[in-house]
Amino acid sequence: MKSIFSIIFIAIITLGCSYDNDDHPINCDFKTIISPEEYINAPSAALSINSLEIVNDCLIINYSSSGCDGKSWEVKLIDSGELMESNPPQRNLRLSLKNNEECFAIISKESSFDISNLKIKGNKVILNITNTDDKISYDY
Repeated sequence: MKSIFSIIFIAIITLGCSYDNDDHPINCDFKTIISPEEYINAPSAALSINSLEIVNDCLIINYSSSGCDGKSWEVKLIDSGELMESNPPQRNLRLSLKNNEECFAIISKESSFDISNLKIKGNKVILNITNTDDKISYDY
C-alpha cells in the first residue's frame, strides 16, 4: 500500500512541474515573451526595479509602483527579439506593467520569469532591462 501512495505522490509532483531541456524543474511565475511588437506597445505604467536575480532559469524581479494593493497589476517580461552581437552577446528586455490602481501607496512585489527561451549558442548572454540601468549575466 505504501508503494502505491509513493507512486501516486511522485506522479503528482512530476506532473505539477514543468522542465527545461536538462530535466531541471522550472517553477517561475511567468514565461518571458519574445516579441518586437509587444516590446514597443505593451503597457508601460511607471515602476521602479529594486533588484534582479537569476536562479536556475528564472529571472526574479523585485519592483515597486504606486497603487492600492497591487492585486490587479498585470506584469510581463518582454524581449525585443534582437540580439546584440558583442562578447558576450546581449538582449534587451522590458518589464511591462499594466496598473489601473488609483491609490498613492507604494507597493513592492516580486515576480519570476522563465528565461530559458533566451538562451543562444554559447553559455552566456547579458540581459539589459530597460526599466533600470542594471544588467544581469545569464550563465547557462
